[in-house]
Amino acid sequence: MFTLRVALRYLFSKKTHSAVNVISLISVTGVALASMAIVCVLSVFNGFTDLASDKISQLSPDLRIEPVRGKAIANADSLCSVVANVEGVMTAAPTIEERALAIYGPHQMPVTLKGVTSDYDILTGIRDIVKDDGDFLLTEDDLGDFATLSVGAAISLEAHPGFEQQLMLYAPKRTGRINPANPASSFRADSLLVGGVFQVEQPEYDTDLILVPIDVTRKLLDYTTEATALEIKSDDNIESTASRLREALGPDFKVKNRMAQQEESFRMIAIEKWITFLLLAFILIIASFNVISTLSMLVIEKDDNIRTLYSLGASRNTIARIFLLEGWLISLLGGVIGIIAGVILSLAQQWGGFIKLGGNHDAMSIDTYPVRVEWIDLLAVLALVALIGWLTSTVTSIFTRRQLNRKRA
Repeated sequence: MFTLRVALRYLFSKKTHSAVNVISLISVTGVALASMAIVCVLSVFNGFTDLASDKISQLSPDLRIEPVRGKAIANADSLCSVVANVEGVMTAAPTIEERALAIYGPHQMPVTLKGVTSDYDILTGIRDIVKDDGDFLLTEDDLGDFATLSVGAAISLEAHPGFEQQLMLYAPKRTGRINPANPASSFRADSLLVGGVFQVEQPEYDTDLILVPIDVTRKLLDYTTEATALEIKSDDNIESTASRLREALGPDFKVKNRMAQQEESFRMIAIEKWITFLLLAFILIIASFNVISTLSMLVIEKDDNIRTLYSLGASRNTIARIFLLEGWLISLLGGVIGIIAGVILSLAQQWGGFIKLGGNHDAMSIDTYPVRVEWIDLLAVLALVALIGWLTSTVTSIFTRRQLNRKRA
């Protein structure tokens, strides 16, 4: 307690030599700026995570059921009826995803074909992301079946909503023999009109996804009641509904929420966030090196005080511990100031949006950097500052002890 009180007095007292005051101010400022930068960068990553989650939620259901083994769920329609009776499930529908070849006029490309039911617009926000020149359509009695294309597929195929030309879809036959003399007989084909084009601004969806009626997909793949997944709209308590579904379905099925459905994407964002955190931690370490020079100057500055403490019976370890705590307090002071400044800047950006994104804002869904402050990030930064400050002060204390030994001698 005595060493802490003395260290606090040294920290806030005015120094005799102005150079010591300047060096101390530089040390605190360096740690504060590095801490502020870490808080701001982590908050921006949190903002982009929220943005990705909001965009994904427009085309991802609340919950998705997939088989643990194999690709398809047998008797998916029957299972869907069972799932619909589970408490918390508002709507359940089968879906089928498979690779196929799409041809529109002279253009062709491999696509991800997704067969959906008429409840798909209830399960997701598909209608909110369809371009104004089209609509989400599956089947019209007088016109036949429709496909809704992602913006990437529409651009590659140069397709657009209308009745002038049909979209051709080809998928390899799952059963039967292949005739080498007639390769075309190895494919099943169907034709649809283009009803609309959607854009999620997520490459997982925007690159090559095409939504079609599930009956068309089953015909192309020679399915009857099979599906590759069941998609579910839940009430507000999604996790409770997921737990009940896991209990009802058993170990043969996986129940995924929105985050789990895009686990790889969110994992990459988290990895980038914490790698950036580590890189900025090195900057904080470099900034903390100023503490070494501050303590060295402070030992010279407090020479008379050190002699007085020796005369009063203080040991070398006690005096060295004073300067160790002094260095740690300098780091903590800079860290706390930086964290507060980082939170203020992040909240100002969150509410005011004064830092804009580059590029054409008319083509973007947002034009400012998204931010969100998390308490766990602030605690991580504070713990990092405390650790680096303690390590720096410990290293510096070795130099301080040598100086004290020479003074004692």
